[in-house]
Amino acid sequence: MADKRDYYEVLGVSKTASTDEIKSAFRKKAKQYHPDLNKDNPDAAEKFKEAQEAYEVLSDDNKRKMYDQYGHAGVNNSGAGFSGFGGAGFSDFDFGDIFDNIFGGGFDFGGGRTSSKNRATRGSDLLMKITLDFEEAIYGCEKDINLDVVESCDDCDGKGGHGETTCSTCHGSGSITTEQHTILGSFVSKTVCHVCGGTGKTYDKKCSTCHGTGKVRKNKTISVSIPSGIDEDDRLRVSGKGNPGINGGSNGDLYLEFSIKNHEYYKRNGDDIYLEVPITITEAILGCKKDIPTIYGNIKLTIPAGSDSGDKHRIKGKGVDNKTRRTKGDMYIILKVITPKKLSREQKKIIDELSKTDLEDSVINKFNDFTKKNDK
Repeated sequence: MADKRDYYEVLGVSKTASTDEIKSAFRKKAKQYHPDLNKDNPDAAEKFKEAQEAYEVLSDDNKRKMYDQYGHAGVNNSGAGFSGFGGAGFSDFDFGDIFDNIFGGGFDFGGGRTSSKNRATRGSDLLMKITLDFEEAIYGCEKDINLDVVESCDDCDGKGGHGETTCSTCHGSGSITTEQHTILGSFVSKTVCHVCGGTGKTYDKKCSTCHGTGKVRKNKTISVSIPSGIDEDDRLRVSGKGNPGINGGSNGDLYLEFSIKNHEYYKRNGDDIYLEVPITITEAILGCKKDIPTIYGNIKLTIPAGSDSGDKHRIKGKGVDNKTRRTKGDMYIILKVITPKKLSREQKKIIDELSKTDLEDSVINKFNDFTKKNDK
């Protein structure tokens, strides 16, 4: 065991490497030292085996813990030593991913792994940014969305050509099969047919509309129902309005991401609405009933006597009715006392008399007392 290299050194990772980093490092080593790709290197098979042994131990939490504590002796004594090319430590590792990258095709190790060229594949999703007015986001709306989409060609039914025949090279399978023998044993390699591109079909005439791709780009306008309560950066999924699938796969989805315009008076915080309401000094002193414009219409709010700027009043249930989250916010009224800029002589006399009001318990007197103490 003294001649064995450190497993971390073998894979070229640190002792704090994550499981994903260890797996990625092994993939690289497996490609680098695969015997079939390094026939001129007599050490390739041994290095491949060494990398596999290191991965088997370091990818298993229990084995790795024993190895970190006791070294090679720890994994051997614990019964977790390297078990060769049939070892149980590789149940979670997909050799097919390595061989796909090396040989460009699918492999069949007796389990039927084949080329994915003919496999039905879901279409890709689309993302579009949409700007809504404040009211559109609050109440919901119907929105016409103009977008460029890729669709199956109508002229050739998405096939790319006319006069369909079975490919004579792959006999309709879409792949060409070859058998290979490696250190891992014999396996079947199925590469994509270079003639039909994996479809298993050829055509007498290429479609002039889609130029053989089977896809065409179109500009479409679709109508989308926007639910009430949409907020900034929210996303709405429109099912099946993304790009078309391949080989009969389903369409992708369209995702709408929203940006909301500001309102002149309302401020929104989540599902709550804030409104700053200006009142006169007289209304603040004497109190009053004030018409308040909520997003559902006007209501009467009683402003108590002696109100100050910044006083907050909560109106329950008058916020955003969010259909997506099934919640309803509140409305908050923030008072702002407006100081008059121009006064008549009579008004100034009234204000002067008001200044003589006994403010013994007021905040102003307390602050004046603090100022006097601070001056000492």
